[in-house]
Amino acid sequence: MTFVRQWALRVSSFGLTWLYAIYRVHPAVWRLMARNYRPWMARFARLHAWMTCQFAAIDVPAYGDFLRRNGWQFRWFDLASYPPTDKQSYVNAYSQEQRCRHGRFEIAGSVVDESSGSSGRPYSWVRGRRELRTVHKNLAGYTTLVFPSKRRFVINAYSMGAWATGTNTGIAMARVAMVKNTGPDLDKIIDTLRQFGPGFDYIITAYPPFLKHLLDRMDAVGFDWAPFRLSALVGGEGMTEALRDYLEQRFVKVRSGYGASDLTIGMGGETDLTVWLRRRLRADERLRAALLGPGEQRLPMIFQYNPLETYLETTADNEILCTINTTAVLNPKVRYNIGDEGKLISYDELASLVHIGPGKADRMRLPLLFLYGRKDSTISYMGANIYPQDVENGLYRDNPLAHQIESFCLTLDEHTDLESRAVVHVQLRAGIPPTGAFADACRGGVVSYLAEVSRDFAESLAEDPSAADLRIRLHEHGTGPFAGGTGKIKNVYLARSAAA
Repeated sequence: MTFVRQWALRVSSFGLTWLYAIYRVHPAVWRLMARNYRPWMARFARLHAWMTCQFAAIDVPAYGDFLRRNGWQFRWFDLASYPPTDKQSYVNAYSQEQRCRHGRFEIAGSVVDESSGSSGRPYSWVRGRRELRTVHKNLAGYTTLVFPSKRRFVINAYSMGAWATGTNTGIAMARVAMVKNTGPDLDKIIDTLRQFGPGFDYIITAYPPFLKHLLDRMDAVGFDWAPFRLSALVGGEGMTEALRDYLEQRFVKVRSGYGASDLTIGMGGETDLTVWLRRRLRADERLRAALLGPGEQRLPMIFQYNPLETYLETTADNEILCTINTTAVLNPKVRYNIGDEGKLISYDELASLVHIGPGKADRMRLPLLFLYGRKDSTISYMGANIYPQDVENGLYRDNPLAHQIESFCLTLDEHTDLESRAVVHVQLRAGIPPTGAFADACRGGVVSYLAEVSRDFAESLAEDPSAADLRIRLHEHGTGPFAGGTGKIKNVYLARSAAA
């Protein structure tokens, strides 16, 4: 019976992967599917996620061992019976090869992407040829839906170094556009625009803060925006609506994509609908309470996603679990918890709460992800994750004033110029006054340490020196974000920004 079950699952899973490949044949077919997604497909996607987990249990040595160690027992069609995986319990516990199908790499065509871990040790993520082809087709399909044009010119300003998104974005965009991979080089981007002229619909792909650097530089050099049509696709960190409003004074449209090195790029993307909804939530308290819950003041990023490709769930703590629904993945990701906090809602559920009028050009009927960000006390900045452990090392290592520090926490603050900067709030011991010399010593130590241990941060620093503008804000004991904190057993390392 086990043999029959295994082969039934194997044939079914391969069949579904082949079926999904049909709507990736051409971006027009991808757009047709996205606009005609129906609720019954969600139940089908969950069934496929269950099959993907069982398939991994059979073919992936690490996952089979992981299930045995967690006392797992087979149950038909019960996705929740498979324990969640994460970086600590699964990725760190098994070798790269053990986590691949059949315990071996596919050598030809595989690409190794990289991201930094909390200890500064780089994490590598192996992706096979078929998986990468799938990623590129999905990103290309999304791009044609959100940025319709017959003359696209993509200027890829993502880092070509440590962060995986840069290379994959360039390859994906080449399917539907002319592409120049400039990296985050302001002058090279401006020169490219001037050389090729206004006869294209340009899309700049970049980190959100870099896009503001670009706009400000173009204004400063007297760039003639009038004849050009520039849009932007950003990623790597969240973006406020105030920054979007600022950017869209010059750019026709600015949209964000959602992904993770652990999983894949292009897990979700902003659409006309999600941006309209997010802007409604800024001012409509009744709608905010209905969608996010009473008393919720945070404004999440909102994306639409395709459960047939990336099946998402939420835990009791509102953390996102993701299963990549395809046999094309060399290193299967099943019920993987990346630590992001969020909420899921179907298109029809949204339509029952708010009138979705005409004028949403992309009108995808895919479900929505409300994303608040990481729950692991990290902040994402210029493509790098900043972790409390690394900040602590930077504050205390070789700092003659370290004994005067009581505690610290992190925020990502948007300033009056709409520039988002990482801020380290330092609480001084009782009776210690804040001074500029103290702040300079802390800043130098933290930037130096981050540049040593985080390859992503070092790459950002080399390509954009303004990344070093990490703010240190000193607080007298028991003031600012530390007010009322006396008696807490654990430090809270991630505080809400002043804007929040």
